[in-house]
Amino acid sequence: MGDFLDKDALEQAAALEKGEISAEELMRLTLDRIEAVNGDVNAIVSLRDPDDLLAEARAADNTRRKGWMHGLPQAIKDLANAKGLPTSKGSPIFAGQVAEADDIMVARMRAAGAIIIGKTNTPEFGLGSHTFNPVHGATHNPYDLSRSAGGSSGGAAAALACRMLAVADGSDMMGSLRNPAAWNNVYGFRPSWGRVPSEPQGDTFLHQLSTNGPMGRSPRDIAALLDVQSGPDPRQPHGCPAEPVFPGIDAPVTGAKVGWLGDWGGAYAVEGGLMSLCERAMSRFADLSIEVEPVDPGFDAAQIWESWITLRSWAVAGSYAALYENPETRSKLKPEAIWEIERGLSFTAMDIHCASVIRSNWFTRAAELFEGYDALLLPTTQVWPFPVEWAWPKQVAGLDMDTYHRWMEVVIPVSLIGLPCLNIPAGFGDNGLPAGLQLFGPRGSDSRLLRIGQAWHEATRLVAQKPPMLAKT
Repeated sequence: MGDFLDKDALEQAAALEKGEISAEELMRLTLDRIEAVNGDVNAIVSLRDPDDLLAEARAADNTRRKGWMHGLPQAIKDLANAKGLPTSKGSPIFAGQVAEADDIMVARMRAAGAIIIGKTNTPEFGLGSHTFNPVHGATHNPYDLSRSAGGSSGGAAAALACRMLAVADGSDMMGSLRNPAAWNNVYGFRPSWGRVPSEPQGDTFLHQLSTNGPMGRSPRDIAALLDVQSGPDPRQPHGCPAEPVFPGIDAPVTGAKVGWLGDWGGAYAVEGGLMSLCERAMSRFADLSIEVEPVDPGFDAAQIWESWITLRSWAVAGSYAALYENPETRSKLKPEAIWEIERGLSFTAMDIHCASVIRSNWFTRAAELFEGYDALLLPTTQVWPFPVEWAWPKQVAGLDMDTYHRWMEVVIPVSLIGLPCLNIPAGFGDNGLPAGLQLFGPRGSDSRLLRIGQAWHEATRLVAQKPPMLAKT
């Protein structure tokens, strides 16, 4: 029955509904897999008591199905609250803090029948695309345990790759649903901003950068989970009505046209082998009768970066300035968090205005690009998974990185203006490590991107190449 965990989430759900497997049996298989591999990858943290989980699964077997996720084990990214579980955010400041209620996204998944088994690991406050923190340690890449799993949804991506979870939630401010998906050979989807709400806390008008979203081993699973997560919260101003994406997931994509932005005309430093792998992978779009052609972005990457790091630091300061101002909690913040907060506190109102004008101009230019294309493509990462003991890569292709996140600059054109974006697996390099492509479109094109992604998935089946470490399970 161990092979059952290789099935996609919807296949597992269908088997549960038909009675081909019980929720208790699935929970036992899941716990066995976690015991076998999680000690090596450290993807799932704060795991609940196994006896309690088996009892909850037995109860699910004896109650009416709540939704398509009924009986599926689910672990929540450790930035979100799940009632009764710790929410450390990877920070010693919050270690041991137990959530009194579910966040909106978690409540929606639980209402659809998911059984919350624990949390997935994340960097401190989700800052940086490498999952390590002083509370739970580092998450290792299942394809090479000496390497990073990415982040900040690194625990979720590694758990998917190891078949400890069939589907997962995450969040994305600066590539956090995409970078770890690429490095773990799975799919990660950043929805259109406002489709999946966060919490109605603090500022809900100005900081339009981060979003929650789904991850999975197929776009079909992602579409099903996205429909569970989606929908406005009346307490928040920017939520948007969300038409279901799952019903159209298998619609034809023949004749679509995609633009390839490459390395943005040389603006992005990229490690050797990544661009050639992406270009080889793109040739497979021809099998789907999808045309791909190079396109000039027509916008200065340096302006996008300056707008981003200004608005990002401002948002981080807005969230965590109180921790910085308290000497006791400041001493527990990692240097990168202090750097972000201090930058955010230093800006004037006009600094923020100028950064937002650049953002507005890039949104306008992107809309012009989409007039000729159904979607655009970029590499998902600029580097291969790096040694897990590093905090972040200090150089990329011989170029010094001037911030702890500059090596992720390729994700910024999407993140800055809230566009939907799907990481699709691009295959493996000669080093045996996985990489990905960012497929993105205009606001509201979530359904179209997932349709293209599902066609890609059916044609390539790259996710079937499991981590070598699973051979022993």
